[in-house]
Amino acid sequence: MTKHQDNLKQDNPVPVAHGAPSLPSVTVDGYNLKLRDKDGFIGDKASKSAFQQKLDDWRKRIRNGGDDPLGNTPTKDLSKKEIDALVQGKDKEAAALILGAVDDFAGELAQVLARFLKEKSWKGTERVVVGGGMRESAFGELAIARAMVLLKSDGLKIELLPIAHHPDEAGLIGAVQLMPAWMLEGHDSLIAVDIGGTNIRAGVIETRSKDKADLSKARVWKSELWRHADDEPNRTTTVEHIVSVLERLVAKAQKAGLMPAPVIGIACPGTIMPDGSIANGGQNLPGGNWESKNFNLPAALVEAIPKIGDHPTFVIMHNDAVVQGLSQVPFMRDVERWGVVTIGTGLGNARFTNKE
Repeated sequence: MTKHQDNLKQDNPVPVAHGAPSLPSVTVDGYNLKLRDKDGFIGDKASKSAFQQKLDDWRKRIRNGGDDPLGNTPTKDLSKKEIDALVQGKDKEAAALILGAVDDFAGELAQVLARFLKEKSWKGTERVVVGGGMRESAFGELAIARAMVLLKSDGLKIELLPIAHHPDEAGLIGAVQLMPAWMLEGHDSLIAVDIGGTNIRAGVIETRSKDKADLSKARVWKSELWRHADDEPNRTTTVEHIVSVLERLVAKAQKAGLMPAPVIGIACPGTIMPDGSIANGGQNLPGGNWESKNFNLPAALVEAIPKIGDHPTFVIMHNDAVVQGLSQVPFMRDVERWGVVTIGTGLGNARFTNKE
């Protein structure tokens, strides 16, 4: 932690630390919950690849009695838009096939959530928001609704909802909830980065706090996406690319008359330690070895971008499922305990308790 960060901690009653359990609006009761059964991590049964496998299984079974209504395109090559078009199209056999996979997947999602709800950190959860890539599809929203029906039919009083923002933007917008409001005073925006195993997205977030003090109007003003999986960069190249993008975004914001705060919020997979290191869960990040004791991303960014405007740069990092969930904070004031799951390569998760 830098001297600048130490000073901020001393002046701020809410601990401003990487991966902090106590945030301005919520307590993070737990995240990155990893439960196992005989087949491995149960969250893997409700991942993107798990849905693809279920759809593939249905296609193989239906070929026993005739032609595959989805044709010859491999399941992994079907886009979300293509699957949605089939669900909503005139070919009812194709739609019924996909809905069979949706129903199977929803059953797995419901079982995983039922297991989560038995854990101490998830006890009393009233609502769960679902983010990640499947949330932005019609068939994904059907799976979410079906999973809620299944949970309720088992007597569990729980509400399942798609996350309010587009998942790509939620992972950036949630950064506004990582630090106290006073750190953003005098500024109308901040810089955020969402690091994943396939993509890295960075953006300028307009807080729009003058419109809504609860930050419910926060939005992505401009963003850039890098699909690093196509380039297979090493870790050093990855950090250099992030720095280049951030410098470019700051310059664009300033040129447009925005006043970005000297703050960079980072969403990153894994268990985030108070010093900004990653304890575990970073194995899919570009270049590998992000869990090394000799590597600290927040420190590397502060060194590369020591100032934003006239002020020293402050970097704060948290788990990516936590940050995506934090984008929902303004819309969750009617419940006390709530959670988030993000359907992607695995099943990211976090549980929150609202503060008064």
